[in-house]
Amino acid sequence: MIRVSVTVNRFHLEDKELRQLSQLGVDCIDFGMGSSFPGVKEQGYPDLDLLLKEKRRLRSFGLDINRVTLPNITRSFINRETDSEKELENSINALKVFGEAKIPIARQRLEGDTISNVTKSYSAFHRGGAISRGESLGFNKAPSPTPTLDESQHWWSKFCDVYEKLVPIAEDYDIKLGMHPSDTPNRDTAFGSLGYHRIIDAFPSKNVGFIYCIGTRAEEGGRTLVTDEIHHYGRKGRIFLVHFRNVRGSLPTAGAFEEALLDDGDINMFKLLLELHKVGYDGCLNPDHVPVIEGDSPDFNKSWKNSNIGWTYSSNGFAYSIGYIKALLAALAEFAH
Repeated sequence: MIRVSVTVNRFHLEDKELRQLSQLGVDCIDFGMGSSFPGVKEQGYPDLDLLLKEKRRLRSFGLDINRVTLPNITRSFINRETDSEKELENSINALKVFGEAKIPIARQRLEGDTISNVTKSYSAFHRGGAISRGESLGFNKAPSPTPTLDESQHWWSKFCDVYEKLVPIAEDYDIKLGMHPSDTPNRDTAFGSLGYHRIIDAFPSKNVGFIYCIGTRAEEGGRTLVTDEIHHYGRKGRIFLVHFRNVRGSLPTAGAFEEALLDDGDINMFKLLLELHKVGYDGCLNPDHVPVIEGDSPDFNKSWKNSNIGWTYSSNGFAYSIGYIKALLAALAEFAH
């Protein structure tokens, strides 16, 4: 059964926040920051007892943990700097802790999977002044050079070093390793259209797959690309979590894109939900990046950057998006009959 999750960037939410999430109909929590777990600062990986305690607390509000994030792999590891192997050791220990806690999905972040300074970021204003993230290849900004082939191959070899250690642990504990696509999906990013395929080519384990982000992939190729990838990865059972967000434009078609509310972008989100249903997807839908609506933040009318990348208490934008997804799921249930 498809459920609804939201991303939070803090480990311990207040009771009032958890009550609100429950009232809105959220089923699961996705933890977006590996550094947010107790124990990471002190020993490099989460404390199992405190994790289990918080898991029980969340369940008392009707919420489950769906996805967690491992400690970051930084440039130090990629560049083979002194003592950087400790980063991989911390990720290994973290994955074992999450496995012991029976967490369904873990994500490993690796620095260098995106290329910075290619696009120009800006605040996009949509209906009624709602603020969203926009990025453009233009606005007189000189793009940074993309990696050389040798640099790209070196980065990939270090990614493989990490997954070669993590995948057997994921199999032992039956926890899924999900990778988010490169965002922004600029040319030659590690996990764009071609690189994303390479993950399951190199690691064919059923525990290896994707946190499939509709918005990010639409930024690279629009609805057609997203539909094709849902069919390709979905029929292989490799879509573990879906970031359910809409956009306007794409880098190939407009040289820019803007995130949008679920009903206000280029994509008919119900049609994509039907495609997910066709391939048997039964994970969570996460509204992910949500535009800022009036009243969401003191920074309203300033910038999307201080807004709702992760869930925040009393977010009108998230409440709207969660309700919209719940309505789509109700329509899907009727359609399926």
